Amino acid sequence: MIKCEILNVYGFMEAVHGMRNPMNSWGRMDSQMYKDSEWEEVTFLPGDNDLTLMKNLFKAGTEHRKYLRMINVYMDITAPLYWWKEFDTYKVGTVANSCSTMHKIHDKRFTLDDFSHEHLQAPMVEILKHTIHGLNDARDAYLSSKDKLMWWQMIQLLPSSYNQTRTVMMNYEVVARIIEQRKNHKLDEWNDFIDVLSSLPLIDDLLS
Repeated sequence: MIKCEILNVYGFMEAVHGMRNPMNSWGRMDSQMYKDSEWEEVTFLPGDNDLTLMKNLFKAGTEHRKYLRMINVYMDITAPLYWWKEFDTYKVGTVANSCSTMHKIHDKRFTLDDFSHEHLQAPMVEILKHTIHGLNDARDAYLSSKDKLMWWQMIQLLPSSYNQTRTVMMNYEVVARIIEQRKNHKLDEWNDFIDVLSSLPLIDDLLS
């Protein structure tokens, strides 16, 4: 299970401007930022000249497509810990602030919906429910006693299917790399995440 909300995408015009610095070709810029007066949404509309150069630099490799690193996207992502463990391999070009498991694990009772379990068969769901019961017993004991040993019971018993929310900033170079590297991954979460990334402005044009 993964849920994504795109919070903001910005830097397109600045990236295009910088992309044209090596050849001093700013006069050929033909992209626009379009603001929908009804919904107040801002959309990047690449011009033919800029899009052609973007595609050529993209195909030339990472050392030539530095403009991608100047386009940033902010997202809220809720995903299981086992997915975050793989996402954390993308250290360069990303920043993330997570909801703290260490400090906030005891804030609310655990429920089945706190865990990704869509592929579990019925007997395994019962095992997960039993684990959740144990987590809530440890939570109750910790809240009543403040005994750190009870806190450890929650931390070390917590399954990797536990869903954590992080606010993530990444640049378009990372976005392109994820789409290229994680396509058709055996984890559903990666395929669903790629669907979201592919909906970002300009990405399909560059990867086509």
